[in-house]
Amino acid sequence: MSEVASPERTATSAAPKVGFVSLGCPKALTDSELILTRLSAEGYQTSKTFEGADLVIVNTCGFIDDAVRESLDTIGEALATNGRVIVTGCLGAKSGDQGGNLVRQMHPSVLAVTGPHATQEVMDAVHANLPKPHDPFVDLVPNAFGIAGLKLTPRHYAYLKISEGCNHRCTFCIIPSMRGDLVSRPIGDVLGEAKALFEGGVKELLVISQDTSAYGVDVKYRTGFWDGKPVKTRMLELVRTLGEIAEPYGAWVRLHYVYPYPSVDDVIPLMASGQVLPYLDVPLQHSHPDVLRRMKRPASGERNLERIARWREVCPELVIRSTFIAGFPGETEAEFEHLLDFVREAEIDRAGCFAYSPVQGAAANEIPGMLPEAEREERRARFMEVAEAVSIAKLRRRVGATMQVLVDSAPGMGRKGGVGRTYADAPEIDGTVRLLPPEKISKTLKVGEFTRARIVGVEGHDLVALPV
Repeated sequence: MSEVASPERTATSAAPKVGFVSLGCPKALTDSELILTRLSAEGYQTSKTFEGADLVIVNTCGFIDDAVRESLDTIGEALATNGRVIVTGCLGAKSGDQGGNLVRQMHPSVLAVTGPHATQEVMDAVHANLPKPHDPFVDLVPNAFGIAGLKLTPRHYAYLKISEGCNHRCTFCIIPSMRGDLVSRPIGDVLGEAKALFEGGVKELLVISQDTSAYGVDVKYRTGFWDGKPVKTRMLELVRTLGEIAEPYGAWVRLHYVYPYPSVDDVIPLMASGQVLPYLDVPLQHSHPDVLRRMKRPASGERNLERIARWREVCPELVIRSTFIAGFPGETEAEFEHLLDFVREAEIDRAGCFAYSPVQGAAANEIPGMLPEAEREERRARFMEVAEAVSIAKLRRRVGATMQVLVDSAPGMGRKGGVGRTYADAPEIDGTVRLLPPEKISKTLKVGEFTRARIVGVEGHDLVALPV
């Protein structure tokens, strides 16, 4: 009989401890936050280490081969260090070569395996292997944001997931097979969570999903209710209302994973008026129509240059970040050059690029014309040279401007400077602002607050600024 946990635990005995590690994208992070909120509400302690924990939960990523390897290695490390491991996340839904569960094949001794967004299944596995210490008088969620629960991000910014799954069937992607079709959250729930986060001190709300532009399609843009008023379950109404809720708190709202549908045109005026940040994370993936057709992308590339130019006419301050794939099966040199020309002409502010990597289960693996790995990597490197030149040229235009900066780090109240971000920079994926020591002795910097700063230089992908 195990001595790790006993059903007879009392509220005064040591609370059972769960080690937790979250891998992958912000969407997986929000799944982790839900699980951690439930664990804390039920009285479990949580930690980021495996040692000394009664069991470990690993939230995995299974999107590309490198992520699969990292997840499997982390599971192996947790098993070696702790021995009692529950696996959840995208890798948990992935099949192995023989058709069985991949995680079970590679690590048969794990306690349980679930797929993504499976909070209840994870909690059931925890309860089965580590009975909860229940006391209705002391069950509290520490450091939480009310109904928004616990967050794994720094206290001044948070991710807001508005939907789960995706209706597209892009040939390079296996997300729908792991996370299912689009399921939009009720708009009242989304807006209620946003309000709770702002009330808890969040100064930057990052809206995420698999396809933000498609929000509400699955429920035919059904009318919901927020604050006693009807609100359509649609991106335009969601973004407008988020901006209204954020305004009294002086907080930012940032949009991610926005496909370039014509409906996005209606959101740009909200950016121009300052209701939400003039920032769009648009996963374009390529520019050439033939490559996009092989990718089965939902929005064709023929009009993207024209669309971006129109957006910038309406909102000149608009910053666009995007991701691209180099060396997709069948990509010719001419098609790749088309992509480089597009990045230059569209002046993509921030661009990331992956060399195409075959993913088990992806339809693109069957497309003829697979390029040698060395050529795919060479094209990725050439792409990044062009993208970085475009980005740095745009950053240099900011020198001399005074901008609002959200402070992420400020040791000693910023007397020796600090690190922050402008509206043009999402956390962890874009650049930063290196804040110099303030010239005024009275000027201080505080994490999670805004400061005005004059841009005085560029360092690679980052800006240098003097607080004013």
